[in-house]
Amino acid sequence: MRAYILITAKPGTSEEIVAAVKRTRSLKGVKIADSVYGRFDAVVVVDVKSLDELTRLTYKIIERLPNVTHTETLISLMAKG
Repeated sequence: MRAYILITAKPGTSEEIVAAVKRTRSLKGVKIADSVYGRFDAVVVVDVKSLDELTRLTYKIIERLPNVTHTETLISLMAKG
């Protein structure tokens, strides 16, 4: 299952969050992490095997990173791959 985790960060910290995501070894499934312009400050694209794995990534790891103030997760409609 592919999902897009949209991150709101404290001002000026999105690049730090993206760097932390990229270097955190326990974040298997992460395909892309980028700072972005717009309503959100960063986006993380993940391919995971289950909703439980997505929940772990989002709530137990990404939301606990310093300077993350909010996340919104979008789950892709594609059936596979």
